[in-house]
Amino acid sequence: MKIRIKGNSLRYRLTKTDVNTIMKDGRLEERTEFGHQTLVYALQTTPDYDLGATFHENRITLFVPHTMIDRLANTDEVGFENEQGRLFLLVEKDFTCLDNVAEDQSDNYPNPLTEKVK
Repeated sequence: MKIRIKGNSLRYRLTKTDVNTIMKDGRLEERTEFGHQTLVYALQTTPDYDLGATFHENRITLFVPHTMIDRLANTDEVGFENEQGRLFLLVEKDFTCLDNVAEDQSDNYPNPLTEKVK
């Protein structure tokens, strides 16, 4: 799971394993160590109908409706977005990059633009 924060925008990108884990466990969590402090970012399923987020005690939690996770896992749907006040939220599949990158992308979703680039 990756997060991207830019201004009032919060974006989570999920690999195939991430989607399978959240489907099975209802929760996914990562940590980034900053010396003596830790930033925790999590994804948690909810029976609600829209994406929502909280930030409390160095923990960002993005709440995703069960139905959205099911659609990510079982359809070609790419992602979902919502605005919570001034905060823009997005959860989406993590696609393989079209250019050469050093990171392991074996668990990413196939990029739908791959055939168009060839």
